[in-house]
Amino acid sequence: MLAAGGLVAGVVNTLAGGGSLLSVPLLVLIGLPGTVANGTNRIGILLQNGVAAWRFRAEGIWDVRRALPELGAVAAGATAGAFVATAFLSDRLFERVFAVAMLALLVPTLRRPAAPATRKEPPAARLRLPAFFAIGLYGGALQAGVGILLVFALAWAGYDLVRANGLKVVINFCFTLFAVPVFVLGGKVDWPPALALAAGFAAGGELGARLAVRGGERLIRPVLAVAVVALAGRMLRLY
Repeated sequence: MLAAGGLVAGVVNTLAGGGSLLSVPLLVLIGLPGTVANGTNRIGILLQNGVAAWRFRAEGIWDVRRALPELGAVAAGATAGAFVATAFLSDRLFERVFAVAMLALLVPTLRRPAAPATRKEPPAARLRLPAFFAIGLYGGALQAGVGILLVFALAWAGYDLVRANGLKVVINFCFTLFAVPVFVLGGKVDWPPALALAAGFAAGGELGARLAVRGGERLIRPVLAVAVVALAGRMLRLY
């Protein structure tokens, strides 16, 4: 059950994000406390993003060098977010605001890109880098739904959805690489279910990357839409 759930969650995470909406409840279902389920899930996420990044690179979808300024901004934000607690907003209010923002961002992201002759230039670095720093700050502090937020930001920065997904998995891999030791040292990882789930996640990362490259934006757009609506509904407590 965990391996199958990890497979589906890995595909969804690679194509869009929000796969943990499936995998974490599965871990709770088999009896893990919520905090342990959160830590155990990270093992699968780490492996899934590593495998997906390797597959995107093998398929020629590799813009990491071009995106180094954005990666640097996200890394700096994540480091700060790991040490600074969120201020001004309660967790509950923050989730509601974030959910509404994601639904609002979904509309422009799902619009078909303009023709090359009319496509606008990417926003200037002075606008992009603070935005990616803020994403890193959020990801370092909370991380829920950060993959979807990264897809939105990378699409805004001028990447098509396929290349945005390729960069997203690299950034998520870096996030999780720093987070996993904290969970392991804190005793929040249950290894037998972690490894079963990770096997499914790894297969899902490989499959999801292949589907993203071959299906292109025609496949990514509907999966992204479903993932955003599911995550926003969960945060708004609609179900």
